[in-house]
Amino acid sequence: MTCRLARATLAAALLVAPGSNAWAGPPTEQLRARIDRVVKVLEEPALKKDAKTTERRVTLRGIANEIFDFTEISQRSLGRHWQTRTPPEREEFVTLFGELLERTYISKIESYSGERVVYAGEMVDGDQATVRTRIITKQGTEVPVDYRMFERDGRWRVFDVNIEGVSLVGNYRTQFNAIITRSSYQDLVTKLKAKQDEGKDTGRHRVESP
Repeated sequence: MTCRLARATLAAALLVAPGSNAWAGPPTEQLRARIDRVVKVLEEPALKKDAKTTERRVTLRGIANEIFDFTEISQRSLGRHWQTRTPPEREEFVTLFGELLERTYISKIESYSGERVVYAGEMVDGDQATVRTRIITKQGTEVPVDYRMFERDGRWRVFDVNIEGVSLVGNYRTQFNAIITRSSYQDLVTKLKAKQDEGKDTGRHRVESP
Protein backbone atom coordinates (compact mmCIF):
# COMPACT_ATOMS: atom_id res chain seq x y z
CA MET A 1 0.00 0.00 0.00
CA THR A 2 1.56 3.32 -0.98
CA CYS A 3 1.08 6.92 0.09
CA ARG A 4 0.11 7.65 -3.52
CA LEU A 5 -3.02 5.55 -3.04
CA ALA A 6 -3.94 7.48 0.08
CA ARG A 7 -3.58 10.78 -1.76
CA ALA A 8 -5.64 9.49 -4.67
CA THR A 9 -8.35 8.28 -2.31
CA LEU A 10 -8.73 11.65 -0.65
CA ALA A 11 -8.65 13.44 -3.99
CA ALA A 12 -11.36 11.16 -5.33
CA ALA A 13 -13.55 12.22 -2.46
CA LEU A 14 -13.79 15.75 -3.85
CA LEU A 15 -12.83 15.74 -7.53
CA VAL A 16 -16.41 15.52 -8.67
CA ALA A 17 -19.27 17.47 -10.18
CA PRO A 18 -23.04 16.88 -9.93
CA GLY A 19 -24.24 13.72 -11.64
CA SER A 20 -27.27 11.44 -11.68
CA ASN A 21 -28.37 9.68 -8.53
CA ALA A 22 -30.45 6.84 -7.22
CA TRP A 23 -32.71 7.32 -4.21
CA ALA A 24 -30.87 9.47 -1.70
CA GLY A 25 -31.50 10.29 1.95
CA PRO A 26 -29.84 12.83 4.27
CA PRO A 27 -26.28 11.37 4.11
CA THR A 28 -26.16 11.64 0.31
CA GLU A 29 -27.91 14.98 0.18
CA GLN A 30 -25.63 16.57 2.76
CA LEU A 31 -22.54 15.22 1.02
CA ARG A 32 -23.80 16.36 -2.37
CA ALA A 33 -24.55 19.88 -1.09
CA ARG A 34 -21.00 20.35 0.17
CA ILE A 35 -19.42 18.86 -2.93
CA ASP A 36 -21.50 21.23 -5.05
CA ARG A 37 -20.05 24.11 -3.03
CA VAL A 38 -16.53 22.84 -3.71
CA VAL A 39 -17.20 22.72 -7.44
CA LYS A 40 -18.71 26.21 -7.36
CA VAL A 41 -15.56 27.58 -5.74
CA LEU A 42 -13.32 25.81 -8.27
CA GLU A 43 -15.37 27.11 -11.19
CA GLU A 44 -15.60 30.70 -9.95
CA PRO A 45 -13.56 32.77 -12.46
CA ALA A 46 -12.56 35.41 -9.91
CA LEU A 47 -11.16 32.79 -7.52
CA LYS A 48 -9.03 31.18 -10.23
CA LYS A 49 -6.69 34.17 -10.31
CA ASP A 50 -3.29 33.82 -8.66
CA ALA A 51 -4.07 36.82 -6.47
CA LYS A 52 -7.01 34.89 -5.04
CA THR A 53 -5.09 31.71 -4.19
CA THR A 54 -5.13 32.31 -0.45
CA GLU A 55 -8.82 33.20 -0.41
CA ARG A 56 -9.68 30.17 -2.54
CA ARG A 57 -7.74 27.78 -0.33
CA VAL A 58 -9.18 29.17 2.89
CA THR A 59 -12.67 28.66 1.46
CA LEU A 60 -11.89 25.11 0.36
CA ARG A 61 -10.36 24.33 3.73
CA GLY A 62 -13.56 25.44 5.44
CA ILE A 63 -15.69 23.17 3.27
CA ALA A 64 -13.30 20.26 3.84
CA ASN A 65 -13.83 20.66 7.57
CA GLU A 66 -17.58 20.39 7.02
CA ILE A 67 -17.24 17.22 4.96
CA PHE A 68 -14.59 15.32 6.92
CA ASP A 69 -14.40 14.69 10.66
CA PHE A 70 -10.65 14.90 11.04
CA THR A 71 -10.74 13.92 14.72
CA GLU A 72 -12.58 10.69 13.91
CA ILE A 73 -10.30 10.00 10.94
CA SER A 74 -7.23 10.61 13.11
CA GLN A 75 -8.44 8.29 15.88
CA ARG A 76 -9.27 5.49 13.47
CA SER A 77 -6.01 5.93 11.56
CA LEU A 78 -3.94 5.71 14.72
CA GLY A 79 -5.88 2.58 15.70
CA ARG A 80 -4.90 0.82 18.93
CA HIS A 81 -2.17 3.40 19.58
CA TRP A 82 -4.83 6.07 20.18
CA GLN A 83 -5.78 4.49 23.52
CA THR A 84 -2.29 4.92 24.98
CA ARG A 85 -1.97 8.57 24.02
CA THR A 86 -2.51 11.37 26.56
CA PRO A 87 -5.12 14.09 25.85
CA PRO A 88 -2.39 16.59 24.78
CA GLU A 89 -0.82 13.96 22.51
CA ARG A 90 -4.19 13.24 20.91
CA GLU A 91 -4.83 16.92 20.33
CA GLU A 92 -1.40 17.36 18.75
CA PHE A 93 -1.86 14.32 16.51
CA VAL A 94 -5.28 15.45 15.30
CA THR A 95 -3.83 18.86 14.43
CA LEU A 96 -0.80 17.48 12.58
CA PHE A 97 -2.63 14.73 10.69
CA GLY A 98 -5.62 16.95 9.97
CA GLU A 99 -3.37 19.59 8.43
CA LEU A 100 -1.65 16.95 6.30
CA LEU A 101 -5.00 15.74 4.97
CA GLU A 102 -6.20 19.30 4.35
CA ARG A 103 -3.08 20.16 2.37
CA THR A 104 -3.51 16.97 0.37
CA TYR A 105 -7.15 17.81 -0.27
CA ILE A 106 -6.42 21.33 -1.47
CA SER A 107 -3.50 20.37 -3.70
CA LYS A 108 -5.51 17.65 -5.40
CA ILE A 109 -8.87 19.31 -5.94
CA GLU A 110 -7.26 22.36 -7.50
CA SER A 111 -6.55 20.11 -10.49
CA TYR A 112 -10.30 19.64 -10.99
CA SER A 113 -11.19 19.59 -14.70
CA GLY A 114 -14.79 18.51 -15.01
CA GLU A 115 -14.87 15.01 -13.53
CA ARG A 116 -18.35 13.98 -12.44
CA VAL A 117 -19.91 11.58 -9.97
CA VAL A 118 -22.90 9.29 -10.18
CA TYR A 119 -24.60 8.78 -6.83
CA ALA A 120 -25.43 5.06 -6.75
CA GLY A 121 -27.36 4.87 -3.48
CA GLU A 122 -26.77 4.69 0.23
CA MET A 123 -26.99 2.22 3.09
CA VAL A 124 -27.92 3.53 6.54
CA ASP A 125 -27.44 1.56 9.76
CA GLY A 126 -28.38 3.66 12.77
CA ASP A 127 -26.00 6.60 13.02
CA GLN A 128 -23.67 5.30 10.32
CA ALA A 129 -24.07 5.22 6.56
CA THR A 130 -22.24 4.38 3.36
CA VAL A 131 -22.84 6.56 0.32
CA ARG A 132 -21.91 4.73 -2.88
CA THR A 133 -20.71 6.69 -5.88
CA ARG A 134 -18.91 6.17 -9.17
CA ILE A 135 -16.53 8.82 -10.41
CA ILE A 136 -16.55 9.21 -14.19
CA THR A 137 -13.25 10.44 -15.59
CA LYS A 138 -12.96 12.49 -18.79
CA GLN A 139 -11.82 9.29 -20.53
CA GLY A 140 -15.04 7.54 -19.50
CA THR A 141 -13.46 5.30 -16.87
CA GLU A 142 -15.65 4.56 -13.84
CA VAL A 143 -14.03 4.47 -10.40
CA PRO A 144 -16.16 3.20 -7.47
CA VAL A 145 -15.83 5.41 -4.40
CA ASP A 146 -17.71 4.81 -1.14
CA TYR A 147 -17.97 7.39 1.62
CA ARG A 148 -18.40 6.08 5.16
CA MET A 149 -20.22 8.62 7.28
CA PHE A 150 -21.63 9.03 10.78
CA GLU A 151 -24.40 11.24 12.09
CA ARG A 152 -24.21 13.53 15.06
CA ASP A 153 -26.80 16.21 15.90
CA GLY A 154 -28.34 15.92 12.45
CA ARG A 155 -25.05 16.33 10.56
CA TRP A 156 -23.49 13.58 8.48
CA ARG A 157 -19.71 13.68 8.16
CA VAL A 158 -17.18 11.44 6.44
CA PHE A 159 -14.82 9.32 8.56
CA ASP A 160 -13.42 7.13 5.78
CA VAL A 161 -13.31 6.91 1.99
CA ASN A 162 -12.97 3.64 0.06
CA ILE A 163 -11.78 3.79 -3.54
CA GLU A 164 -11.96 0.55 -5.47
CA GLY A 165 -12.33 -1.25 -2.15
CA VAL A 166 -9.28 0.29 -0.48
CA SER A 167 -9.75 2.32 2.71
CA LEU A 168 -8.04 5.68 3.26
CA VAL A 169 -8.07 5.10 7.03
CA GLY A 170 -6.86 1.52 6.70
CA ASN A 171 -4.00 2.63 4.49
CA TYR A 172 -2.78 5.26 6.95
CA ARG A 173 -3.32 2.93 9.93
CA THR A 174 -1.01 0.36 8.34
CA GLN A 175 1.68 2.98 7.72
CA PHE A 176 1.38 4.59 11.16
CA ASN A 177 1.46 1.23 12.94
CA ALA A 178 4.58 0.22 11.01
CA ILE A 179 6.40 3.41 12.03
CA ILE A 180 5.40 3.13 15.70
CA THR A 181 6.25 -0.58 15.86
CA ARG A 182 9.56 -0.15 14.06
CA SER A 183 10.58 2.99 15.94
CA SER A 184 8.24 4.92 18.25
CA TYR A 185 5.17 7.10 18.41
CA GLN A 186 7.43 10.14 18.78
CA ASP A 187 9.11 9.24 15.51
CA LEU A 188 5.71 9.35 13.80
CA VAL A 189 5.05 12.78 15.28
CA THR A 190 8.46 13.96 14.14
CA LYS A 191 7.70 12.81 10.59
CA LEU A 192 4.31 14.56 10.62
CA LYS A 193 5.94 17.77 11.85
CA ALA A 194 8.52 17.52 9.09
CA LYS A 195 5.71 17.26 6.53
CA GLN A 196 4.04 20.27 8.12
CA ASP A 197 7.25 22.32 7.85
CA GLU A 198 7.80 21.09 4.30
CA GLY A 199 4.36 22.32 3.29
CA LYS A 200 4.99 25.74 4.83
CA ASP A 201 8.45 26.08 3.29
CA THR A 202 7.55 25.11 -0.25
CA GLY A 203 4.22 26.90 -0.33
CA ARG A 204 3.13 24.37 -2.93
CA HIS A 205 1.01 22.21 -0.60
CA ARG A 206 2.68 19.03 -1.83
CA VAL A 207 2.52 16.39 0.89
CA GLU A 208 2.83 12.67 1.32
CA SER A 209 2.05 10.45 4.23
CA PRO A 210 5.05 9.53 6.37
